Amino acid sequence: MFRFLLREPLVHFLLLGAALFLLDAWLRPASTRAAAASAEIVVSEARIANLAQNFRRTWQRPPTKQELDGLIEAFVREEVMVREALALGLDRDDAIIRRRLQQKMEFVSEEAAASVEPSDAELARYLDEHADAFRTEPRVTFTQVYLDPRSRGASLPADARRLLEALNGGRPIEPARAGDRLLLLESRYENATGADVARLFGADFAEALIRQPLGRWVGPIDSGYGAHLVRLEALSPAGAPTLDEVRPLVKREWANARRQELAKAFYERLRAKYVVKVQVPESGKQTPQAGRS
Repeated sequence: MFRFLLREPLVHFLLLGAALFLLDAWLRPASTRAAAASAEIVVSEARIANLAQNFRRTWQRPPTKQELDGLIEAFVREEVMVREALALGLDRDDAIIRRRLQQKMEFVSEEAAASVEPSDAELARYLDEHADAFRTEPRVTFTQVYLDPRSRGASLPADARRLLEALNGGRPIEPARAGDRLLLLESRYENATGADVARLFGADFAEALIRQPLGRWVGPIDSGYGAHLVRLEALSPAGAPTLDEVRPLVKREWANARRQELAKAFYERLRAKYVVKVQVPESGKQTPQAGRS
């Protein structure tokens, strides 16, 4: 049986892998192996408090003495395994570990950005430099009466004139019942944005609506559904808002921009410590890139 196993290629592969692993560990500097074996592991009061806090956050109660001892032992076990794995070089060429280390380095610059509070002057300057991004849409409050061209046909213009005279004449007419019924639309819209109106009625209708006089029935104005008589009741034109009106939004966008700037500067400072050479497969030449020489 033993001779049979020795003839198996898989067994040869496993034995060779184990031998290479042990050889790599043996060839490492003795100081590295000694440090991994003899380094002191200190479980500080702050670490114990953090372990207890995490337990409390998960279970909504403090840990018992036995549970806390278990948490400490789990931390020590993790620390031992991590140190030994690093001493053996198990972190090398591991894509997951490399990405995680990259993320932790990027968090350093993000935390620095998060700790900075902008002044009003900085926010005002950011708002001024990015005015188009914060420009407000026009908002309208209006009432509409729908006229169905399919059911009214050639009589639609005359019907529209009669309805306009009645609506503007002060007679008690309920707009919701004055025209034709269309379940997709309401008879009145309050403080609707230009984008909302364009989405419901079409861009041409939205543009025509904001040009109408306030407080008077006008029309008909065409939409994708048909014709409408409208009364514009309130209009807030588009424009640049003040800082007080959009402060939370400006602060958020400022913070995002600041985070990106710091991340870029942080990376460039780190990259300048290295000379990067890219080996081009076609020529086999090394192409130096920007970095410290």
